[in-house]
Amino acid sequence: MAKDYPALYSDLVGMMGRLGGEAPGIMAGFDQLHSTSTAEGALSTKVKELMALAIGINVRCDGCLAYHVHDALQAGATREEVVETIGVAIMMGGGPSVVYGCEALEALNQLTPKVGSPGA
Repeated sequence: MAKDYPALYSDLVGMMGRLGGEAPGIMAGFDQLHSTSTAEGALSTKVKELMALAIGINVRCDGCLAYHVHDALQAGATREEVVETIGVAIMMGGGPSVVYGCEALEALNQLTPKVGSPGA
């Protein structure tokens, strides 16, 4: 059964906000780590998000797929770049990464704005 990656992304954002209310120091630290590690530098934010996606595929993290496909697209990644990232993750992770590579492709399909659709 296919997952609803836009809903999963939205749910994660909400859950992380609630966790931030309960554990503000931890989440503020994590937010700083995330912001700093994905900031433009020798590697672009886009490349860093694609790296995070590849790792998410290999550790089999559904939320990571939703979050990092979304953020890679926001950082300017193309469909072709995301698909190549899936390929590298599969090469490094074998069979289980094929399954999560398929899931990442589904996340890409669901999170890619459609031309002419609201919010595109």
